[in-house]
Amino acid sequence: QVQLVESGGDSVQPGGSLRLSCAASGDRFSAFHMAWFRQAPGKERGGVSWIHWSGGLTLYADSVKGRFTISRDNAKKILYLQMNTLKPEDTAMYYCAATEDTRWARLGSDAYKYWGQGTQVTVST
Repeated sequence: QVQLVESGGDSVQPGGSLRLSCAASGDRFSAFHMAWFRQAPGKERGGVSWIHWSGGLTLYADSVKGRFTISRDNAKKILYLQMNTLKPEDTAMYYCAATEDTRWARLGSDAYKYWGQGTQVTVST
């Protein structure tokens, strides 16, 4: 079991940057494949980025590729999402999630058992 707590959300102008963090409790963080999801008002929750338990494999949604970077520090039990060149369409609640599935790549939200409470990112002038 793992508990997840996100932080780092804020209001920024277009073109700005933010780094989200997801701190995990429990002693099995390194065993979980992780992901970031986001949900805007009136829209479904969608995957943003996925990372293998080792940190050595990552994937991104087309909408954020080249702008966002996912990483993890297994020793510190923290998952990160560096977000650069933010756009108004990036405005959403961002969630980190952990899965016990043996697969890791581009899993949908149903595959994730553990979720944080979310952190709000707002991009506007």
